[in-house]
Amino acid sequence: MFRTAKQREATKDVRIAELEAENRILKQRLYGARSESRHGADQPGTPMQDPLAEDAAAAEAAKPGSVPATKPRRKRGQQKGNPIPKRRDYSHLPVLTEERVLSDDETRCHGCGKPYALGGYEEDKEIIEVEVKAYRRRIRRRRYLRTCSCPDSPAVVAAPVVPRVLPHSRLGISVWVQILLDKYNYSRATHKQLDDLRGHGLDLASGTVTSGLQRLAALFEPLYVKLRERSRQQGLWNADETRWPVFQVVAGKVGNRWYIWLFESADCVVFTLDKGRAHDVPENHFGETAKGILVVDRYSAYKAMKHVKAGRLRLAFCWAHQRRDFLDVEKSWPKLSDWAAGWLGRIGELYKHNGERLQEKTTSRAFKRKDKSLRRAAEEMRKSMEAELQEQGLHPARRKVLQSMQEHWAGLTLFVDNPQVPMDNNASERTLRIAALCRKNYYGSGCEWSGKLAVWMFSVVATLKKHRLNPRKWLTAYLQACAEAGGKVPEDVDKWLPWNLSARQKKDMAEQPDEQGEASDQQG
Repeated sequence: MFRTAKQREATKDVRIAELEAENRILKQRLYGARSESRHGADQPGTPMQDPLAEDAAAAEAAKPGSVPATKPRRKRGQQKGNPIPKRRDYSHLPVLTEERVLSDDETRCHGCGKPYALGGYEEDKEIIEVEVKAYRRRIRRRRYLRTCSCPDSPAVVAAPVVPRVLPHSRLGISVWVQILLDKYNYSRATHKQLDDLRGHGLDLASGTVTSGLQRLAALFEPLYVKLRERSRQQGLWNADETRWPVFQVVAGKVGNRWYIWLFESADCVVFTLDKGRAHDVPENHFGETAKGILVVDRYSAYKAMKHVKAGRLRLAFCWAHQRRDFLDVEKSWPKLSDWAAGWLGRIGELYKHNGERLQEKTTSRAFKRKDKSLRRAAEEMRKSMEAELQEQGLHPARRKVLQSMQEHWAGLTLFVDNPQVPMDNNASERTLRIAALCRKNYYGSGCEWSGKLAVWMFSVVATLKKHRLNPRKWLTAYLQACAEAGGKVPEDVDKWLPWNLSARQKKDMAEQPDEQGEASDQQG
């Protein structure tokens, strides 16, 4: 009975320690700093430090007999030795000249009263201003009456009708471009947009805007289909997903939680809206012929894909997610802080070796030398992991993290033999951030068509940015082409894809007209 009681107490102690660790990590997630950077970077007013450099320093501090060094805080602003940022050029903006003059009394001599003569101008000064205004574009179509008696000529001819992107709508292309960008690029809710336009004198009804967006959706669906076809032809993707509420009752669907999936490649970004979060969503996106490498987190849906089981797709797992496991251990188990810091240092060294390798050409000797250093660091990490897993009485928190890393080791080290594969999935998380911001600002979509329009616009805008094109200029030109086609999709929709644009179009639609225009001319 005594031994049973002691065992029961020991079991309770272990369970209490686990719950206390869970409580600490939950409090950290709820009340702690959002950044994953540690130590001084979490303190208010402290400049953000490089987490990988901190990890390397933590590894040195974790060695036996080492004395932790106090790192001085970096001063804010321009750092000594770094190149000075280039001054921004605004010469492409139109100039509105404003002349400042004095009154007649101020231009006379105070002694004799004789007037001063004009003497040119002082040094010109420029002030950048922004003026937004709504106006009515009144169109008068001139009629021409026949003055001859020829029977084959019409009695009256008139200038052609101005094309509209939405027939019979009073709102022009510039209004719809502003609404689309505000909602799907700048994450502004519709009622906030309308309130802003109302401040500029344009009072639009919510129903007018909603019905107009529903009609515009059909103009972007063919573009989205082309983007999805392009995505399937790639060989390297980043993928991620996040929830997206759709407040519409759908047969067979319980609740309003839908999901937006992201598939990003080198020159194409595709968002997908689906009711579920299972492996059938990425399977449907990739189709039957896709082959390559998919950079993902450790979500089980990717592992269950038939492409992965058949070997057509290989999964490269994210080191940032693996690193977070050690950060969680460090925060939830204080007595394991030194152990976690040591592993964080090893991961930082791995990032460092890979970054140095990628700075060299793959055929150079320097690349081979740095590639060997990277492989040596990865092999040492694997040996350390396996050695610790063989220890008797290994702490459960340590064992859990190491077992997870061992299970995903092949995918975590896929980048070693494939330098083009990134070590983490941070790029797709940054791209997916627009969906999270929109969800926070206007809670998702009210119905299914609105959700589809959202992912179509997310895909188009993100792809344009990847090609360094200005979404406003591209949207204006594309909607003008739709208007000239009678409010329908242009027959030559393929030519509006970023990789099919002419050199002149790339120059006109570039984010930075000067630099991008020169690059387009060279490519052309």
